[in-house]
Amino acid sequence: MRTYNMHEAKTHLSRLVREAVAGDPFVIARSGKPLVKVVSVEAPEPEAVQRTGFMRGQILVPDDFDMMGAEEILTTFRGGE
Repeated sequence: MRTYNMHEAKTHLSRLVREAVAGDPFVIARSGKPLVKVVSVEAPEPEAVQRTGFMRGQILVPDDFDMMGAEEILTTFRGGE
C-alpha cells in the first residue's frame, strides 16, 4: 500500500480518491507517521477471525490440571531436587 505525505495528498487528492474507489487504498502520513488509511466505502470488510474457542470440544482438560506437578514444584521451592 502506498503512503503519501500530507502535501502530496492535497495536491493529488482527486486522482488518489479515484484510485481508492477503484480498489487501490492508500495512507496519508505527516512527518513520516501514518495518520489515515483511505479506502473505498464499497471496499469489502475483512472477515472477522474467531480467535477464542476454536479448539472447543477437541481438547480434554483433566479436572486436576491445576495440581499437575504440585509435589515437584513444592519440593523445588523447599530446596530439594
